[in-house]
Amino acid sequence: MGYLLRGALIEYGSDFLGPVPNVVIFQFNPESLTRNMEIPRRPTGTGSRERSQAGDAPVERIRLTAHFSAADQLNRDAALARAFGIGPQLAALEKMVHPAGKLSGAIGEALDAVGSAVSEGGDTSPTQPIPRESYPRILFIWGLTRVLPVVIDSMGIVEQHFDPLLNPVQAEVSLGLSVMNIDPCSDDKIAKGAMEYSNLAKDAQALANLANTAEQVVDIIPF
Repeated sequence: MGYLLRGALIEYGSDFLGPVPNVVIFQFNPESLTRNMEIPRRPTGTGSRERSQAGDAPVERIRLTAHFSAADQLNRDAALARAFGIGPQLAALEKMVHPAGKLSGAIGEALDAVGSAVSEGGDTSPTQPIPRESYPRILFIWGLTRVLPVVIDSMGIVEQHFDPLLNPVQAEVSLGLSVMNIDPCSDDKIAKGAMEYSNLAKDAQALANLANTAEQVVDIIPF
């Protein structure tokens, strides 16, 4: 039997030196994956100079359904599966859609100082606190040519079977992902590297297709 690559979602820190806090490898690769390219409206009116003028970059949206089951682990009498079923995998996925936590240290203290200065300005009306939480940074890995920084737009969990302790032992997780368009000035080196790698892989495949269809293009041209 050949080696099977598995898809995965990986939460990562701000650089390669930080620990990887959360990894979910798909127990069973989804049978299908839907990709939609959302193309922004092109500029019109006085802001449009040419008919081919582009607007914002397209956004790729991905939808898939991952399946999880504790059957194999229970057959091996794995202690974690006996205690929690597939609860740990589901919990790891859920953490990816919640803020990673408040900023601490000097940055947090600086924001506290700004908030205090604003409140001492004499305005007693209610104000919204300065947000100090950020969402996890996620990589979606699907094969050798797609390593993509994504945002999880939606997550639907259907728990299908339970053990005597009501732990889920089988579930389907529907995921909606948006591939991030990384700003060139971003300090997220991992996301920038992932996008560069995936774009290079896509360019290489497009060139391979051009070479493969060169003879057919010649046959199409009537001169």
